[in-house]
Amino acid sequence: MSQDVERIADGIADMYDAFLAGDRDRFDSHLHPEVTTWETHLPGPLRSRAELDAYRDGRDASGQRPRLDRLDATDLRVDVWNDTAAARYVLVAVPAGSRDAEQTRVTDVLRRDGGRWLIVHHHAERVATPAGAPAGPRTRPGGPA
Repeated sequence: MSQDVERIADGIADMYDAFLAGDRDRFDSHLHPEVTTWETHLPGPLRSRAELDAYRDGRDASGQRPRLDRLDATDLRVDVWNDTAAARYVLVAVPAGSRDAEQTRVTDVLRRDGGRWLIVHHHAERVATPAGAPAGPRTRPGGPA
C-alpha cells in the first residue's frame, strides 16, 4: 500500500474517531475550508465549511447531535492521482445503546494541500439495511483494521 493511501486511510479513521470523541477541531482538520458536503440526511448541498458549521451549530444547539457507539469506514478503497485522491467506503454507524448498524455509502474527494490530504468534497448516501443487520467487520485497505 502506498504511503499516500495509508495517510488518507489514517486521516479518515482519525476524522471519525474525532467525531465520536466530540472533537470538532480535530474532525475539521481533515476538511478543506471550501469543502462541499452532500449527504442525503442534510438540508441541500452545503457548499463550504461555513455552511457546514452553521448546520452543525443549529443541530447541536437543539440537542440533535448523533450519539453513537461506533462510527467507522469499512470496505475502504483509495485511489491517488498526483495531488488528487478518491476514497470510497461504507460508513457504519451504531447509535448509542443499539445493536443495529446504519450504513452510508461515501465518496470523499481529497486534495494534497501543504503536504496534508484534505477532503474537498464529501458525498454520502444512506443505505437501507434490514433491522438487526450485523455491524460488519472494521476494515482498512489491505485488510482488517
